[in-house]
Amino acid sequence: MATRSSELETLSPSLGARVRDDLRRFLDGDVCHSFLHSPITIVAAIVTLLMFLAALLAPWIAPHNTYDVASLNLMDAFRPPAWDDGGDPSFFLGTDDQGRDMLSAIMFGLRISLLVGFASVLIAAVVGTILGLISGYVGGALDSAIMRIADIQLTFPAILIALMIDGIVGSVLNPAIHREFKIYILILAIAASLWVNFARTVRGSTMVERNKEYVLAAKVIGVHPVLIMLRHVLPNVLGPVLVIATLSLAIAVLTEATLSFLGVGVPVTRPSLGTLIRIGNDFLFSGEWWMTIFPGVALVLLVLAVNLLGDWLRDALNPRLR
Repeated sequence: MATRSSELETLSPSLGARVRDDLRRFLDGDVCHSFLHSPITIVAAIVTLLMFLAALLAPWIAPHNTYDVASLNLMDAFRPPAWDDGGDPSFFLGTDDQGRDMLSAIMFGLRISLLVGFASVLIAAVVGTILGLISGYVGGALDSAIMRIADIQLTFPAILIALMIDGIVGSVLNPAIHREFKIYILILAIAASLWVNFARTVRGSTMVERNKEYVLAAKVIGVHPVLIMLRHVLPNVLGPVLVIATLSLAIAVLTEATLSFLGVGVPVTRPSLGTLIRIGNDFLFSGEWWMTIFPGVALVLLVLAVNLLGDWLRDALNPRLR
């Protein structure tokens, strides 16, 4: 027991030293230096973090629970923002046509928009990376088949692909089931429109990596091709994947908002930012401007901040642009 305790005491300082060394190297690295010397990127990171926290903590920090139908009061409908004539301080950004607090609705709407965005990008990244690795490493007829499918898909806009998938699934499933699984269908539809960028980028990087010495050495000693792709090639192609994932998150959120605005997105009972904008658009010219403006501003800020972070990350991870 004493020997075990002494080993832990010896291991603990060495582990702490390694963590401190890694942190020091990160703070002294080019990526951290680039971030700290880019005011626009810092502001974008702060805005993104605040919006992520607002979405994540919405059930606890939102003034009202917009998903609780029993708490809604139609007498509170169409209230203007608190600083406007007739405004109520308990509804800081006003209310919508159902009496939902707009500030709370935006926070809960951010949860739905980010959930759809993150889930669709994750699925697209996994599928696209796997297909890109296989295509770039194996080559031949399999490479041609995967790339021709990708080329065909690139001829269709992402929104059209998502609309087509949603329409096909909706015609096959019972309407009640379709409404129940609407958000999952939306995630798969957006993911199906985003995997191509991941696949093409990973394929190009894999074709470069597969001819390097470390890959050739692994082949010589008999390492299985699958292990070569996962252990040796994949870690060296994740940089571009991270950049594409960041930029694709903004695209996914915009696509979801567009589909919801068109009426084929998430249900009205659990509105996203796009759904809130669509609902407010019906009352925009009757004086209830806040129902559209505030969700629209939140959507613009989120997409702009994520895009700015993606642009910075692309430059920071590219040595040629430093």
